[in-house]
Amino acid sequence: MHASTSGRPAAVGAVMSLILLLVTVLNGPPASAGSHVPPAADPAAIREWNTIATDTISANLGATRPSGQVVIWHGFVSAAVYNAVVGIRGDYAPYKWRVRGPAGASPEAAAVAAAHRVLVTYFPASQASLDAAYAESLARIPAGSAKTQGVAFGERAAAHLIDLREGDGRGAPVQFTTPPAPGVWRPTPPGHLPFIDPWLGRLRPMLLTDPAQFRPGPPPALSSARYAREVNEVRTMGARTGSSRTAFQTETALFFGGNLAVQVQAALRDHTARHRLGIAETARLFAAANTSATDAVVASWDAKLHYGRWRPITAIHLAHTDGNPAAAPDPQWQPLLVTPPHPDYLSGHAAVAGAVTQTLSGLLGTLRLDLTFFSEATGTTRHYDHAHRLNEDMINARVWAGIHVRSADVAGCRAGNRIGVWAVTHYFQPLRSSHAQAAPTARPTCPQTGMR
Repeated sequence: MHASTSGRPAAVGAVMSLILLLVTVLNGPPASAGSHVPPAADPAAIREWNTIATDTISANLGATRPSGQVVIWHGFVSAAVYNAVVGIRGDYAPYKWRVRGPAGASPEAAAVAAAHRVLVTYFPASQASLDAAYAESLARIPAGSAKTQGVAFGERAAAHLIDLREGDGRGAPVQFTTPPAPGVWRPTPPGHLPFIDPWLGRLRPMLLTDPAQFRPGPPPALSSARYAREVNEVRTMGARTGSSRTAFQTETALFFGGNLAVQVQAALRDHTARHRLGIAETARLFAAANTSATDAVVASWDAKLHYGRWRPITAIHLAHTDGNPAAAPDPQWQPLLVTPPHPDYLSGHAAVAGAVTQTLSGLLGTLRLDLTFFSEATGTTRHYDHAHRLNEDMINARVWAGIHVRSADVAGCRAGNRIGVWAVTHYFQPLRSSHAQAAPTARPTCPQTGMR
């Protein structure tokens, strides 16, 4: 009598099932055809390299440089990091790039590589510290093809950004040549420094089509009642001594008297961490905010070059030359803060704040931004739930500091708002239905008057 063979297929099937189960446990389920599931990535890498970028820029340009140039470099780094991440993830439209990265590449490795490459290219004097930070960051990412492919794609994203910015006007020999006259800017005390970085007003924008795309109309005429009212407001509220400012108003002026780029970056890092944004969302927020801030600086310097309006200290000292009897001269008057070496109209601080708040409100679909700012100048922290409150404080701060008239701040904020709307309607759009969001809000984040 022969043994039965009817149980062999069942036994073989059981063994194969056991093998498949073991493979699944060890390697995870097989990806379906056409699936796009990149490795998990820690968005903290973007925040870490934003901090490194901030430190590197400050070390090379000076932490207190009175120029908008510091903002430009954050725009470059953030755009490259954004392309490196979304080129792999596929969540959002890349910035001026159509290349897609390997689906299995590490977005974290790509972000680190992109940030490192841009910073080393533009700040070679910091290469040793940047290389050390780069090695440390990469050591935390598991070895393998995902990491290797991510690094390679991050390098490509950085190279594209660097190529994109070739010949953009950085450092061009732009000069302010308008001869001194009533209302015209000239170097201010105590240093009487020349116009700093005038080339910023001719720099090719990152998002706009032209530096003058959102150039506002001219400042108030010297003969106008508004002009006299604004100069007298600064003379009263912005004086170093004898001012009628309250303690809160003085603290506000000092709070926003330092490096705004450093304050903005720290606020963005804090916001993305507390709200637990993923790596693509984090990269998008930094890129959108920093590229719009870059163009806000370009627009501000364009207006400064075009209108060349004198600063309050000059207007007050030389009020006897402006033909307006309502503006009284005071040759001994001094502002609370030292006047930066560039024209009054329009305010770079107010423009950057207006652009960043408008951009964030567009991305998030709300005017409630939940931003926390810290000031090294005062050692204090301020939390802003609403965008217009931040812009209101910024506008007032520059008046109470004695370095801008109100119209320069209001015009700056409004120009920044227009740049922010342009940013979120022309760039950084979702590509996948799973990332659909509310329509970007176009409600202005600037207060109507700037008064409080």
